[in-house]
Amino acid sequence: MSKLGFVKARAFIVLVGAALSLAFAARAHADLGDEQKLAARYAPVVRLVTQEHECGPGEPYRPMDVDALFGEDTVALRGPWTKLDLVKIGPAAQELVGRYEYHLDFPGSALEPGCDYERWSRRITAGKNATVYAHVAVDPADPGKVALQYWLFYAFNDFNNLHEGDWEMIQLNFVARDARAALDKQPAEVGYSSHEGAESAHWGDEKLEVVDRTHPVVYPGAGSHANKYTAALYLGSSAEAGVGCDDTQGPHDELRPTVATIPSEPAAARRAFPWVAFQGRWGELQKAFFNGPTGPNLKDQWAAPIEWSKTWRDRSYAVPTGGILGTRATDFFCAAVTSGSRGLVSLLRSPGLTVLVLAVLAALLIFGVTRTEWRPAAPLHIARRRAWGQILSAAGRMYVKRASLFLGIGLLFIPLGAVISAVQAVVLGGFGLVGVDTTGESAGALLFVVVAIGTTLTFLGLGLVQAATACALVEIDEGRSIGPLRAYRLALARIRPLLGALGAAVAVVLVLSATTILIPVAIWLTVRWLLLAQVVELEHESALGGLRRSSRLVRGRWVRLGSLIGVGALLALAIGPLLGAILIFLSEAALPLLNIVAGVVYALAMPFVALTTSYAYFDARARDELERTSAPAVLPAEITLRAV
Repeated sequence: MSKLGFVKARAFIVLVGAALSLAFAARAHADLGDEQKLAARYAPVVRLVTQEHECGPGEPYRPMDVDALFGEDTVALRGPWTKLDLVKIGPAAQELVGRYEYHLDFPGSALEPGCDYERWSRRITAGKNATVYAHVAVDPADPGKVALQYWLFYAFNDFNNLHEGDWEMIQLNFVARDARAALDKQPAEVGYSSHEGAESAHWGDEKLEVVDRTHPVVYPGAGSHANKYTAALYLGSSAEAGVGCDDTQGPHDELRPTVATIPSEPAAARRAFPWVAFQGRWGELQKAFFNGPTGPNLKDQWAAPIEWSKTWRDRSYAVPTGGILGTRATDFFCAAVTSGSRGLVSLLRSPGLTVLVLAVLAALLIFGVTRTEWRPAAPLHIARRRAWGQILSAAGRMYVKRASLFLGIGLLFIPLGAVISAVQAVVLGGFGLVGVDTTGESAGALLFVVVAIGTTLTFLGLGLVQAATACALVEIDEGRSIGPLRAYRLALARIRPLLGALGAAVAVVLVLSATTILIPVAIWLTVRWLLLAQVVELEHESALGGLRRSSRLVRGRWVRLGSLIGVGALLALAIGPLLGAILIFLSEAALPLLNIVAGVVYALAMPFVALTTSYAYFDARARDELERTSAPAVLPAEITLRAV
C-alpha cells in the first residue's frame, strides 16, 4: 500500500471510530435520560409516622441526601480493624471508593442513642430535600425484565437492632428489556424491603396504594423504616420479616422526595455518585446486628434484582386491633421482644453490671423460694394461717382437684370479657360519631377515658370472679356440692355492695394514677383493697365498710400480701399471652386465633388468682383474730416494787 493510501485508510478508521464513539455516547446519554424519566414517573410517596414533639414518639428521621455526610466534620471514616482507627474526619465521597470493611462513624453511641442522632440528623439535613436514589438494573439471569429501584437512607435505625445508618428500598419490576421499553409498560410487580426480606404486590393490588396513577405509597415503620403497604402494626417472627413489631399507624407526614438517578452503567455511576463503590459500612462498628449496614452496591438485589424478587413473601402480618378479655398474645410478643432487645443492649453496653443485676435478682428469687414453706399443700380447713408458699401451693392443689368447677367459673368470665371489649369499642366509636377528635391533643384525654372505662369494667368482672371463687371455696370446705352457676348465684346475692366497693376503689385509683405523681399512692391503696371482694361477700360488709375492713386486714402485711397476690396474678396473666407468643414462633396460625387462645387461657387462669387471694384473705383474717384474742388487756407484773 502506498503512503498516501495508508494515510487515507487511517483517516477513514479514525472517522469511523469517532462516529461510533459519538453514537455510543448518544445511546448512553439517551439511556440515562430514559432511566431518569422512568424514575420520575414512578417516584414513591413516603408517609412517615408523625412525630409531634422532639425526641417523642413517631418518626424523626427522613430519607436523606447522603451528600450531607460528606465533608461534614462530625462524620469520621474509620478503618476496618477497630472502631477507634481513625482514617479521616469529614471524608469526601471519592475517599470511600474501594474501601473494604471500613466504616463511617456518626456522633453518638448506637447502643445509647438518646436524642443525639435525631438532633444531629436534623442539623446536617437542614435546608435539604428528602431524597431517594433511583437505580435501573437488569438481571443476566432474566434478560426480559428490568427493575426500577428506589433506595432510601436514614441516619439511624431506632428499632430492636439499634444501629447507625439504615438503607431500605422498594423495587418495581417491568416486563421489558430496558428503561426505554419500560416507559411503555406498567410495572408487573412491586416489592417493599422489610428487614432482611421484602413483601410483594402486583400492580393494581388492593393493598398497593397509588397516587396520581403512577406513584406508589410506602409506609415506613417508625424507627425500623421497614417498608409497608398500609398503616397498621405489623408483627414479624423471622429474620426476613424482622423479629418484633413495626408500627406504621398514623397520623402521617407525607413526603415527595427528590429523585436522584444513579446511572445503570457502572463507570458512569461511580463518576456521578462515587460512594456507590464503597465496600464498607454506613455506620458505627458494633457487634452482630448492631453493626452499621452495608450500602446498596453490596446487596444481592443491586446486581441480581429479578432473582432477588423471587424470594419476596406475599404478605406481612398485621396485628389485630382487638383482643379478647383485654389480653393479647401479640401485645405480649411485641413487648417481650422489645424488652429482650433492651436487655441484650444492656449486656453489650455494661456486661459486668448487667450480669451483677441478674445475679442479685436470681439470688433474691432463690432466697424467697427457699425461705418459705410449701408443704403441706392442704387446701381444706381454709380458715387457718398458712406460710407464703403454702398459700400458693394450696391454691394450685385446689384448682387441680376441682378443675371442672374452677374452669367453669373461668369460662363464664369469657362472655363478660367480650362484653367489656365491646363496650370499649362502642365508646371509642361513639366519640367519633359525635365529632370528638381522636387524634392530636385530644387523643390523650380520649385514651384516658377509654382506659378508665375498660379498667373499671375489667376490675368489676374480676371482683365477681373473686366473689364466686370465695363462695365456692367456703361451700367445698363445708362439704356441700357447688357448681359454677351456683357459685355465681351466691356471689350475685351481694352484688350491690360489691359493685359499690369495687367502683369506689377503681375510681380513687384511676384519679390518683391520672396525676402520675401519685401513682405510688394508687399502688399502695390497690394492695390495701386486694381483699375487698372476699370481705364484702363473706363478712357481709357494706361498700365503705369493705374498704375499711380490707385495709385493716392488710395493715402490717402489705408486702406479704402484695407479693403473694402479685406472683399469682403474674402467673395467671402471663401464661396465656406467653403461650400465644410461643405459638407465633412455632405455628402459622392466624394472629386473631392466637389472641383468642391467649384470652381463653387467661380467663381459665383467673380463678387461680381468685383462689390465691381467698387463701390470703383467710390467712390474714385468722392472724388478725388470733392476735386480738390472744393479746391480754393487762400485762401482769414480773417484779415486786417496794414503796419508798
